[in-house]
Amino acid sequence: MNTNPTEPISESSILIIVGTNRKNSMSRHIADYYYGILQQLGVSGEILDLSGLPPDFVTTALYENTGKNPEFNRYKEVVERAKKMVFIVPEYNNSYPGVLKAFIDGLSYPSGLANKKIALVGLSANHQGGALALSHLNDIFSYLNSNTLALRVKLAQIRNYWKEGTLDNDLYNTLLRQQAQQLIDF
Repeated sequence: MNTNPTEPISESSILIIVGTNRKNSMSRHIADYYYGILQQLGVSGEILDLSGLPPDFVTTALYENTGKNPEFNRYKEVVERAKKMVFIVPEYNNSYPGVLKAFIDGLSYPSGLANKKIALVGLSANHQGGALALSHLNDIFSYLNSNTLALRVKLAQIRNYWKEGTLDNDLYNTLLRQQAQQLIDF
């Protein structure tokens, strides 16, 4: 289920990216849940968890150090080989996590995310479900010439609905399943 950055992602697999480097995050739980939805739909998925990034990648893998951090390069290569991706994005300070921005900045420019098919899932403890975070991220993906699905799933008050490894919310389950199917068909 977890992508080992040293192994290639299969052509038909959908890469699920955990958009935070926080260990054992709610985003990781939702990524695992999304993986299960893909399995139910008969599609393979792989999870890339940013909590495994080298802690110093901002100074050892970006700008004048591009290409010099082999561990970061493995993450970068997994993303760049993927054709379809789902970003599971927690809301941090009314936007998305800085580690995700730094990770995106470390991808090849301008081609690292160009022409990729991307779905966005936001989650938050508040009533917005990461709406602004997804809007900000969508702007970045548009600039990078990525193709994002119109259906952006926003999981508001996520901790109220996450019960024993499952989402106890019919609407959220319906939206996630619809989005996964749309990404498969995209």
